[in-house]
Order: sequence, then structure tokens, then C-alpha cells
Amino acid sequence: MSSSNTPTDMIIAPDVASHRLTRKVVGVDQTGSAVSMSVIEERPLTIFLNSREIVTAMTIGDYPEYLALGFLRNQRMLDPNEEILGVDYDEELETVVVRTAVETDYEEKLSKKTRTSGCAVGTVFGDIMDGLDAVVLPKVAVQTSWLYTLSKKINTTPSLYLEAGAVHATVLCSQDRPLVYMEDVGRHNAVDKVAGWMLSEKQTAADKILYTTGRLTSEMVIKTALMGIPVLVSRSGFTAWGVELANQVGLTLVGRMKGKRFVCLSGNDRLQWDHTNDEDAR
Repeated sequence: MSSSNTPTDMIIAPDVASHRLTRKVVGVDQTGSAVSMSVIEERPLTIFLNSREIVTAMTIGDYPEYLALGFLRNQRMLDPNEEILGVDYDEELETVVVRTAVETDYEEKLSKKTRTSGCAVGTVFGDIMDGLDAVVLPKVAVQTSWLYTLSKKINTTPSLYLEAGAVHATVLCSQDRPLVYMEDVGRHNAVDKVAGWMLSEKQTAADKILYTTGRLTSEMVIKTALMGIPVLVSRSGFTAWGVELANQVGLTLVGRMKGKRFVCLSGNDRLQWDHTNDEDAR
């Protein structure tokens, strides 16, 4: 699960050169002229926890080990201190098996699947909100200049979205630096890959910012909070329940981030207006 070489200062950046992630397809445009364009590949990935099949997700196929670890962690099937004996990916069988020192019976949890509003048919389990009441996120100050710098860096980084579209991105950031940039057909997969990387690399969450291109829904807020990340930013909009939960757990929630425009609906007291041009910044 080593990080790929990247042309930026990111630890992981989108691999736009990978021929495995896109395919050339020929069609016609609105004038009837022939066109050739790149389209995103989709592949099924079945995740096992020890000997138990958990879920099959549609994914672009990169970082399957991180996706499996992050999905299980965000569904609270893996404790942060769980002893993980191995993460085995079989490309031919399109499976990932996460093996732990102690096997746990998740039969009841598996019986309570919930279909989400997410792209590519997201799946969560019925007790995902268990433990949310105990979450207390650190009150981290956020400089507005960080948000502007992150938005520019992320939106101008060569990506599968710019190459072919049809994907969402989730980026783990530290202040104004993007660290790990993950893409997938569903925003839930992208954030799970980030969570898997953090778990695998034993990264701290309390000083991080999570940037997503997807909607700020209840599930995105819950996942971010349970990961321990205190700031969630998106160029997209909000749902009412997402905002309510963000206020409940003390998550700084920034949406509609475009250029030097944004809206903060939770944690606005933690914003530090340090941009030199106040008129542009606001």
C-alpha cells in the first residue's frame, strides 16, 4: 500500500497517467462529428472481514486496501487500536480480505444495511450513529487564507475529474497543504480511502482538514466526526441534517467553496479572517 510518486508535494495525488483507471471511447458530439474521450472505469470490489463477506462496492480500482480499511473503520467494524494481521488484495477475484487478531460476529450489524443518498449506491449500517454523542472534536482555528489556498491547489491539480469527469474527490489537508488526494465514483469511497490511509499510516486527525467535492450530507458529517477530523470543507452544498449534526459535534462546516467565496454553517467562531483583502475574502 505504498504511496505513488507524485508531481506535487502531496503524499498521494491522482494518477492521471494510469491506463487502468480510464478507457478511451469513441462517439459523436452534438454536430455529429466523431469524438474520442476518456471515461472512468468501474469495477466491483468485495470486502471481507476475516471470513465474513461485508459488502461489494463499485470503485475505480485504485488503493483497494485503503478503501477496505477505511470502509470497515468508518462503519465501526474496526477499532482504531485493532490488531490488523494483514490486508490481502486479489486483483483477479476483485476481493480484499482484512484479517484481524480477534474475529468479531457482525451478523446483527449486517442485517441493518441502509441505502444512502450517495453516488454509486452508498451503503451504511443501521447503527453508524452509535457513539456520535460521545464525540467531542477539538476547537481548531481555521485561517480563511488556508481555505482559499486549498481550493486553488485542489482545483488546479491534474485529476481524473479534469481528465474524464464522473468522479468525486476527498482530500486530507494540513493547514493550507493538501496531503492525500483520493478520487472515486462515489464520494463515500473517496473518504473511506482517506480513512484507510490514515489508519494504515497511524496519522493523527485532530489537526487535519477534510475537503470533499461532494454534498455535505449527514453521512459525510458523521464519517468526518468519527474519524476525529474537526473541519470539513466542500465546494458543494449542505443538507439540513448535516448542518444539525455538525453543530452537535462541534465540526466546522464550510460549503459552497468557490474561489474566495464560501458559506460556514457550523463553527464560524473558529474562522480567522487573515486574508489581506477583506473585501475579496468576504
